[in-house]
Amino acid sequence: MPDKHVKRCWWCGDDPVYVRYHDEEWGRPVSDDRTLLEFLTLESAQAGLAWITILRKRDGYRKAFHDFDFRRVALMTPDDEERLRGCDGIVRNRLKIHSAIANARLFADIVDEYGSFATYVLTFFPDGKRIVNDVPDMTSVPVSSPISDAMSKDMRRRGFRFFGTTICYSFLQATGFIDDHLNDCHCKNHDRP
Repeated sequence: MPDKHVKRCWWCGDDPVYVRYHDEEWGRPVSDDRTLLEFLTLESAQAGLAWITILRKRDGYRKAFHDFDFRRVALMTPDDEERLRGCDGIVRNRLKIHSAIANARLFADIVDEYGSFATYVLTFFPDGKRIVNDVPDMTSVPVSSPISDAMSKDMRRRGFRFFGTTICYSFLQATGFIDDHLNDCHCKNHDRP
């Protein structure tokens, strides 16, 4: 059971899965391409669903998508897509499965172009640096920003699907490019990767 005396962001409540995700992952800077593809895929799959649903299917996604080895996912075929439609461990929506594979191909192109996906992401940030926002309360957290607008627009231009500005902003929060922990949260301002 989570320690009730530790200050956390409101959204994780007391669900142990949410609390562990909040305390150990959300908002921590990520630079590893495999992890970035994982979050991109999971955030895209979450569109229209509760995040806890996706977190509970995370192991299924890792198995279905080669532990997010983007080069292997990029090689998946229409036969793989059809097979995944019968997989209980993931969201079985045909369009989301197809976009996960297509997005991995585009992700690989960005890695080839920029050297890493993190390098690409930081091109949208002032001075190429992550942002720590002032978040006094839950009403201060935006659902998008000029950065997520510009990044999602560029990604849509490249052909990414299920990655509009709101999903992009969630991705940036989850992977620590934007720290939106509440100011009094014990996880505020992580600076370790």
